[in-house]
Amino acid sequence: MAKSVRLKDIAEKIGVSTVTVSKALSGQKGMSDEMREKIYSLANEMGYIPSVSRKAFSNQKSYTIGVLMSERYMDEYSTFYNRMNQQVSQLVMEKGSFTMMEVISEDMEKRGVLPRLISDNKVDGIMVIGRLSQKYLDEIRNESGIATVYLDFCNHSGNEDAVVSDSYNGAYCITNYLFDMGHRDIAFVGTVMASGTITDRYFGYRKALLEHGLEYREDWIIPDRDKDTGVIDASKYFVLPQEMPTAFVCNCDITASILIKKLTEKGYKVPEDISVVGYDNCLYPGLCDIKITTFGVDSYEMGRNAVLNLLRKIGKERYRQGVMILEGHLIEGESVKRR
Repeated sequence: MAKSVRLKDIAEKIGVSTVTVSKALSGQKGMSDEMREKIYSLANEMGYIPSVSRKAFSNQKSYTIGVLMSERYMDEYSTFYNRMNQQVSQLVMEKGSFTMMEVISEDMEKRGVLPRLISDNKVDGIMVIGRLSQKYLDEIRNESGIATVYLDFCNHSGNEDAVVSDSYNGAYCITNYLFDMGHRDIAFVGTVMASGTITDRYFGYRKALLEHGLEYREDWIIPDRDKDTGVIDASKYFVLPQEMPTAFVCNCDITASILIKKLTEKGYKVPEDISVVGYDNCLYPGLCDIKITTFGVDSYEMGRNAVLNLLRKIGKERYRQGVMILEGHLIEGESVKRR
């Protein structure tokens, strides 16, 4: 019989105290997000099983959850999805279950090759983080019939279970915030139709413009990534218009940080000359010299609801069916100046 993994084993591998590992796995404060995620990842990799009471253990089944994520979300800019994956792993582990992750390549998606986790019958349920093509998702559902929940995207077909943030209303709110700060010349940065969330945020921006009696300008809709692959490319996109707005609404914080760098290179100061807002409240330390005003998405709460729904769905218990939409909130930083 394999020896069970102890907190001490995890602590020794990382080089921290057992107390630190215990705090991380129980969700307590007192460490950086980077260290917390490192501990979660190693614990999951080593097969650590959280200790639970006999009663809880006897009433709680253990499942293996397959996490699927496209390779396009694994690049250097995919902070949000990397964090969400770590949070899902933590939440599943806290429920006495485990995750196994598989990265879906563009070739697999195009050829309709089922994930090995499914074809080898290794998992009880599937969590899809970030959008995959509808055709590929349909093939997974038709071929496997396995319980599935989508996280941070949905297809609005009426026959799916998903947890998403309210991107439309969030972008509407943060654009209105710029109007409240005296701005009227406002551009949008994001490749429309590259993802459902970007498109929703674009239309939230458009709604705010219309309510203030303004039409959008084509030259103020600035792509930030490849429409098909979703890969952000700072050298190819982010082309600044000839006539500059006074403020930019960016579809995510990564895009906002790149834009601020572009503006700085062109001699503009943020926020003295131009204001910038982001979205997600998710940015690796050091990517931007100022704190970005953003619209916070509670990725942990999204993951918590998705995990609970999936575990209940696997166990054929009652759960929240359909698409669950979670609201966010404005977080003021240093990247906006009143006009």
